[in-house]
Amino acid sequence: MSEGYTKKEIMEESRKLAEKIAETEEVDFFKRAEAQINEHLRVQEIIGQIKLLQKEAVNLKHYEKTEALKETDAKIDALQDELDDIPLVQEFKQSQGEVNDLLQMVSNTISNTVTQKIIESTGGDLLKGTTQKSPFDR
Repeated sequence: MSEGYTKKEIMEESRKLAEKIAETEEVDFFKRAEAQINEHLRVQEIIGQIKLLQKEAVNLKHYEKTEALKETDAKIDALQDELDDIPLVQEFKQSQGEVNDLLQMVSNTISNTVTQKIIESTGGDLLKGTTQKSPFDR
């Protein structure tokens, strides 16, 4: 059996992996898309309007102004639709999804590999996904 690793060593390797992920094509595209979003005046204008309306909606909900709240929510939805129709926003959301997928894939790979190593090291059954029976089990 190996001597194992400390939490500190694992965290250092995690940071190294994070640096590699930050240098992928997916993350690079995301950063460029985000920069373009931040410079796009109409996008920023719509986002600002949505934020103001969301604050207004919170107040209307608090004061139970149901009809006004419905109208405000409809305005928010219309602005959100307009935002979603902008090709740059679509590219940004797609790149965001790709980065999230990459992170999820890394997380799943780590989790599955750790589980597999535990099963193997305890003489368990990989096909069933179970470790060797504990002496405490009856």
